[in-house]
Amino acid sequence: MSSPGLTAAAGASPLEPEQKTFAQPAGPGLIFGFFEWFGDLGVFLWRVARAAVTPPYEWGELVRQLDETGAMSLPLVVMAGTAIGVVLSMEARYSLSRFGAKSLFPATLVYSVIQVMGPIITGLVVAGRVGAGIGAELASMKVTEQIDAIEASALNPYRFLAAPRILACILMLPLLTLAADISALMMGWVAQALVEPLSFRQFIDAGFAAAKFSAFLPPTFKTCVYGFIIGSIACFNGMRTRGGAEGVGRSATSSVVLGSLFVILADVVLVKFILVVFP
Repeated sequence: MSSPGLTAAAGASPLEPEQKTFAQPAGPGLIFGFFEWFGDLGVFLWRVARAAVTPPYEWGELVRQLDETGAMSLPLVVMAGTAIGVVLSMEARYSLSRFGAKSLFPATLVYSVIQVMGPIITGLVVAGRVGAGIGAELASMKVTEQIDAIEASALNPYRFLAAPRILACILMLPLLTLAADISALMMGWVAQALVEPLSFRQFIDAGFAAAKFSAFLPPTFKTCVYGFIIGSIACFNGMRTRGGAEGVGRSATSSVVLGSLFVILADVVLVKFILVVFP
C-alpha cells in the first residue's frame, strides 16, 4: 500500500505548473496586450490608407455606406438633439433666473448646444448605432469566411470593406452634428416660448449676436475625428473576430464600448486644442 503522504505528493505534482501560472502577476501581460492591440490597429490603419488611395475606387460601396451611416442615423440623431435641446432649455432658464440673467438664455443655449453638447452627443449616438452595426456585420463576414472568399476573388477587403465605412463615418458626422444642433435649438426655443413669449427671430438674433460664424466651425468639424475613430475601431474589431457567434457578439460590444470611450477621450484633447488654436 502506498503512503497517504506519497499519494498526496504524487497528486499535487501535476498541478504545480498551473499554480505557478496562477501566482504570476498579470500586469506585464496586460501591458504587452495593450501595446500589441495598438500596434495591430496601426498596421490595420496603414493597410486601409494604402488601399484607399490606390485605384480602383469603390464608389458604389461608398455611396451605400453614406446612406447607411447618414440617412439611417438621422432620425435617432434628431431625437437625441431634440431631447438635449429641451433639457438644456429648462436647466438654463432655471439657472439663469436665479441670478437675474434671463436675457442671456439664447446665447447660453446656442453655445451649449453647438460647442459642447451637439458634437459629443452625436458622436456617442453614432458610436452606438453605426459602430455596433459595422462591428457585427464584418464580424459575421469574418466567421463565415466571406472575407476570405473576397481575398480569394483577388479583391482587397481593406479597400472594399473597411475604407468606404471609415470614410462614410468621417463625411457624415459633421452633417449629422448640424442636424442635431438644429433640432436642439429649435426645440429649445419651443420649450422657452411655451413658458415666456419669445419669437424665433429674437432668439436667433440674441443667440448669435456676440458670436462669429467661425467660432462654430471647429466644434462641428472636430466630429470628423469622431467619425474616423468610430469607423476605424468598428472595422478593426470586426475584421479580426474569432470564435463564431460568441465572437460576433464580443466584436459588436467592443466596437461600441471602445468607440464611445475613445470619442470621449478625443473630445478632451480636441477641446484643449481648439481653445489653444482658436482662442
